[in-house]
Order: sequence, then structure tokens, then C-alpha cells
Amino acid sequence: MSAMAVMNDVVVLPDAPAIPGLVFRRFQGESDYSKMVAVLDVSREFDRIDYVTTLEDLINSYTHLVHCDPYQDMLLAEVDGQVIGYSRTEWFKNEGEQFYEHYHLHFLMPAWRGQGIEPTLFHAMERQGRERVTAHPNDLPSYFSTEVLETQTVLEAVIQSEGYHAIRHYYNMVRPTLDDIPEAPLPAGVEVRPARPEHYRAIWEEMQEAFQDHWGYVPGTEENYQEWLNGRLFQPALWQIAWAGDEVIGTVLAFIDEAQNRKYNRRRGYTEEITVRRPWRKHGVARALIARSLQQLKALGMTEAALGVDTENLSGALRLYESMGFRPVQRGSIYAKPL
Repeated sequence: MSAMAVMNDVVVLPDAPAIPGLVFRRFQGESDYSKMVAVLDVSREFDRIDYVTTLEDLINSYTHLVHCDPYQDMLLAEVDGQVIGYSRTEWFKNEGEQFYEHYHLHFLMPAWRGQGIEPTLFHAMERQGRERVTAHPNDLPSYFSTEVLETQTVLEAVIQSEGYHAIRHYYNMVRPTLDDIPEAPLPAGVEVRPARPEHYRAIWEEMQEAFQDHWGYVPGTEENYQEWLNGRLFQPALWQIAWAGDEVIGTVLAFIDEAQNRKYNRRRGYTEEITVRRPWRKHGVARALIARSLQQLKALGMTEAALGVDTENLSGALRLYESMGFRPVQRGSIYAKPL
């Protein structure tokens, strides 16, 4: 971060607001994880984001970062020694649209919003992105990107004021009841088998192949695979895996987030990672797997289901999910600007 003065772990930013006790500093490793989780909890509660990140989740994620060194690519904001927010940047080669993407994320406790901290962190992450871009070949354009949910109004205003434009939208969707689940038989020649450890790699590879047709596709790495295997929500007993002979051709990787259900006093399951290999699309595979997954969640005592979807998905996913009883409850946007 060449435009910043660094003193030990403290980073002096040129445009920092004059708030008594405010300092920006580097990531200090394991001791910071619980402080970051506290920021996430307070921020998401205020922004009505029904998502829980546990300490275990955060450690697993940071253990398997790929194009991000948190000791260099991250800043924490403190006031009088208490962490009140943080930002991090990482880059990807976006194979779907063929550009380099310098993605940055931001979390700030509500009491400190709108006082100039958000743009200061934005500019710091952009400066880091500009330094990183010199390591990339010049064959593709580079963009900054970030994302925001519609309830994060202060952050979205900052994003727009910094010259970012929405390039894609997505919905968080909920099926508010698990009654009246549609009948949806598997097509001939397809069967569902239990997911066993010897199948995990084949399931992962099927998802990678299927996601190549999605907007913004970024190939998964071995680190991503290990993060997936070690995740708290890796629950193979709940998966619906479709096979045609010895080939995985479709997936619904359901999970139940017990920590989230306890926090919000509900019984929700998720039907995520819905994929079908290209030759098997439009044959009812996804519909059948979703129906089976909903039935299983109901049998386990869940009363609702949720998922996320790209609103412009070319496979017609939004229409499929609506036909299965899911309804949008929250919209998110991906923003970008040329680097």
C-alpha cells in the first residue's frame, strides 16, 4: 500500500476522517478472528441480513484464501482499541466475462457509518488493487468490484458515489412453507445415490463444469475444494446427487444452518449448489432434485427453505425456483468500475 504510511501495524491513510481514537491497522492473525465475527454479527443484524458467520467459518475461509494475503490486503478500523470494521480485497480471473476482478468487501458497525470511514477504506482497497494489477498480463481488462444488499443503504450510497455501476443482480429467495411440494419424478436413466467420500471429487468436478455457463464464472482451486470439504455446512447426508451410469449429472447440496436457525428462531433448510450438466438440462433433473430435497428437509422438521439466484441466469433458474414455490425476499447487486 505505497500511498499509505505504515508504522508497525498501524497504517496512516491520507483521507482518514478526524475521529478521536480512530486508527487503521493491519490484520494481526488469529487474535483478530473473534473481533471480526463481532463486527459481522452487529452489522448483519442492523442490515437485516439473515446470515451467520461463526468463528469456525471465518477460520476455514481465511485458511484457504487464494489471491489474497490478509496481512497485506486487509485493513481493520479501530476506535480506542475496539475493532469497529474491516475491509479486504482479493483478485480473480473472471473466466466467464474474461477480465480480472479486484473484489473488495466492507463491514462497519452501524454507529460509525456515514462519518467518512467507508470511503477511506474503499480508497485503500482500490490502491491495493492498482498495485496488484501490475502482476497480471495485459491481455484482459481489469475492474474493481463489490456487492451490496438492498438493506445496506449507506454502503450502497458510498459505492455509487465512488463511480461504481450495478452490473448484475441476485435474489435471496425463501419458500415459506414445505407444504404442497410439487411432484417431480427423475427422468429415465437417472438415479439418486447417497454421497460418499469417494464421490466428493466427482461431485465437485461436476459443479465446476456446470458453473462454467454461469455469469462471472471463476474456476475453483484446490484451496477452494479444501475449504468446501472442511466447511461447517458441508452436510453430504442431505445432498441429492443425480447419476446417469457412473457419471454425476446433477446436484442439490442442501444444508441446515443450526446456528442461524437458533439465532432467528426458525426451522429453515437451504437448497443450494443446484447444478445440472449441460447434456441433461431441460429434462427435469433440477426440478426433481429440488423436490426431493424439499421433502427431505420437511422430514427433518424444517418448515421453510431458501436459496440464492442470479436474476439473469440464462438457464431459467429464477423461473424454475418460482415454480417450486420460492419467492424473492431480498435483492443484492454486484457493482463494478474499470480499474
